[in-house]
Amino acid sequence: MSHSSYNRMWAASHKVLEGLLEDEFPIVQPRPQRDRLQIFQTLAGFYLKYLQIMRNLEEVYDQMVHPQKRRVVRTVLEGIMGRLLELKNEMVELEFSEFHYFDDMLQDLKMTPSDLEVPIPRYFVREKLRVLKERERMLAHILAKGGHLEQHESVCGVAARGMSVEEAVQLIQVSERARQGRLRARFMRDIRHDETRSQLVHSQSTCTLDPDAAAVRIQKVWLGYSQRKRTKRERLEELIFLGMVAAPRPIPSPAEQYAQQVEASRRVLQEQHEVEYQRALVSVKDSVREVEGLDIRETLQEQIRQWFIECRDATGKFPDFPSVEDGGSAGIFAQKTPEQVAAELAAKEEEKEKKKNAKGKKEKSGNEKKEKKKEKKSKGKEKKKNAGEAEEAEKGWKMTPSNFLPTVLQGTKMFREVWQERDERQNFPQRFDAQLVREEKRLEVEEEVRVQVDELMRQELKNLKLAVDKEKSKKKKTKKGNKKKKKKGKKASKKKKKKERDLTADRTIESLYEELVLEGLLIRPINVKLSEYIGEYSYLGTTLRQADIEPMPSLSDVRQLIALYGILPLGSQSVHERAPLIRTLLLAGPAGVGKKMLVHALCTETGANLFNLSPANLAGKYPGRLGLQYLLHMVFKVARQLQPSVVWIGDAEKTFYKKIPKLEKEMEPKRLKKDLPKVLKSLRPEDRVLVVGTSRRPFEADLKSLCKVYKKIILIPRPAYASRLVLWRDLLQTRGAQLTPAFDLSSLAKVTDGYTQGHILRAVRSVLTTRRLSQMGRRPLSAVEFIPVLARQDPVYREEEEVFKAWYSRTPLGKKRLRAAKIMDEEGEVGKGKGPKGKKKKDAKGKKKKNTK
Repeated sequence: MSHSSYNRMWAASHKVLEGLLEDEFPIVQPRPQRDRLQIFQTLAGFYLKYLQIMRNLEEVYDQMVHPQKRRVVRTVLEGIMGRLLELKNEMVELEFSEFHYFDDMLQDLKMTPSDLEVPIPRYFVREKLRVLKERERMLAHILAKGGHLEQHESVCGVAARGMSVEEAVQLIQVSERARQGRLRARFMRDIRHDETRSQLVHSQSTCTLDPDAAAVRIQKVWLGYSQRKRTKRERLEELIFLGMVAAPRPIPSPAEQYAQQVEASRRVLQEQHEVEYQRALVSVKDSVREVEGLDIRETLQEQIRQWFIECRDATGKFPDFPSVEDGGSAGIFAQKTPEQVAAELAAKEEEKEKKKNAKGKKEKSGNEKKEKKKEKKSKGKEKKKNAGEAEEAEKGWKMTPSNFLPTVLQGTKMFREVWQERDERQNFPQRFDAQLVREEKRLEVEEEVRVQVDELMRQELKNLKLAVDKEKSKKKKTKKGNKKKKKKGKKASKKKKKKERDLTADRTIESLYEELVLEGLLIRPINVKLSEYIGEYSYLGTTLRQADIEPMPSLSDVRQLIALYGILPLGSQSVHERAPLIRTLLLAGPAGVGKKMLVHALCTETGANLFNLSPANLAGKYPGRLGLQYLLHMVFKVARQLQPSVVWIGDAEKTFYKKIPKLEKEMEPKRLKKDLPKVLKSLRPEDRVLVVGTSRRPFEADLKSLCKVYKKIILIPRPAYASRLVLWRDLLQTRGAQLTPAFDLSSLAKVTDGYTQGHILRAVRSVLTTRRLSQMGRRPLSAVEFIPVLARQDPVYREEEEVFKAWYSRTPLGKKRLRAAKIMDEEGEVGKGKGPKGKKKKDAKGKKKKNTK
């Protein structure tokens, strides 16, 4: 795509965004809503539209080469990311559930389930690629220095081992016999081939066929072959269209390959234009300072002197110069007339006089006080009535104020005023705009010069007051100022005492990093992307909820939550600071559903460091209470300095065991129970550090203490049929298997109900060996080959899944949802009128009995 194409995409996104902002800030404020379904549809509509805009703007930012435009796009993009998190938080508080279903909204907006996927901005990793490569190099150097070299496995996944002489001789004998057998078999095959060939030549020489009959026979054979081939191809196309057979992986066309090359070249051009822009920022600022610095200084001094004279003419005395905290002379140039300044000063003097009069007044008589008390009581009653009426009128749901919409408004304003109608016919290569750079740097130079001018004009104002008004600064004020400074000093010292003591003040970050790597507490994350966590969308979620059945979340929903709660805040500093703060995240689910994979995907997509504080990894390291405090201080200090960081706690339920098993007492699994909550409280919004716990048996932990640490809990279920079907197809194709129409993929997905992603991956790896892949042409793959491998593994039964559901219903969010469901049921019964009808029936029966009596 060209520069103009991305400019058009940018303009179209802003057009849709402006319509959304009009809905967010209506001219007439709507009444509070009470219908929960209507509220959810409002929030879901905003969420889906913002998601579409974010996807378009992310593509624009990734491919646009103009450095100044990219900055505007990024501010709007990060504002939309934060707004998405705010809307998600609103939906969670409304429905008391982390999972939401938008089937009806998708139909209305003509969207597909793939449009629900949260796009992960590529600049999270691309813009700090050099830092990540340097970190990888340092990690490899530390591991090599400490002798912790990684042992690479062989191609088949089996490590090499030694053998005795007898075993080696036996292996050589077996190989030699096999070689001789193969040679003998080839020799016998050649003999049989020669015999059949000689017999065929002899039969052809004895019998002859009429040429016309031979031609008809050849045509018959050829037509039958071509028709069978055509029918087979059409049948395969129909099955692929119906989704009953997996489509072969498309080979990229030359046009697609060229488009990929163009995208890569645009990214190189981005870097070149960015370097030019950074150089221009320095050079233009220096030139503005040299050329216009003296003129700016003189104009500022003249304006301030004129302000002195106008204020003295208006008030009769020279004004007080604004302090540095109030902005200095910047407040003078806020386009205020001398009359407005005089009015402000007069108002301040009136307030001072009122305060003095209030202090000097005598106490009023008792009768007046009684009358006032009576009046206050009557007024209080009226106020309470009015407040009650207002509360009844204002009952309902209102959108909470956003921290990100001002940023989005500022970005749209910048686009509309600067870029929408800008003529760029002369800037075909899309380099930086020198005029905009000069205007921006002129403001910066003016601010620097203004600070210097303020100091000079303060002194000049003092001299004027001494010469004309004969006002001297009083000693009392100086004393008060000194006292205030002393008080401030005391407060500052108190604050300093409250700060935590740095246990590693004498050590560098590099030494702490090296120690954590050598101790195995800072590990290298596996390079896996979130898109590789395969799972299908749940198409029955809305239907089940309408039937008062809480559906199990799909793997697609889990993938979206990881992107929203983990990747977006960790990837962007501005989003993390202003979005709803998430310090901890718990991934709970059976073994093999991909919890560790999601942790590694978090680090890969954001370029985060990975710290391993699992109980098994901490066993025997830094013993004692002081050792643990030192460990946590060291881990979180490095995590803050090298943010973003992910602190992973595997088997999180062991930290909060109700009762420690005898076999695990030596491991001390509950070491982090007391100190971890204290450390988490010290994490501020500026710290992009996320603590992620994974648990396969969360019901073994004390629920109250577990939920105090992990505020967000994501329940990961076993894969449903649709997810298993997609998973089998993708894993088989990535391993190089050729799926024929005879391969019954649907039945295989149906039979493997209860098996997790880990079970399926192990089955694929054990069946599709190198030898089996080489035999694929002669012996096609069948679904039956996977059954024996799966039979040796224990699946996740439905009873275990029900245990997880029951545990999740006892979490704080689950309890809120159950409570809300009960309230809704009670309201529904009252609305239907079941209670009054029952009473009427009883009364009618009673009357009948009386009549019979």
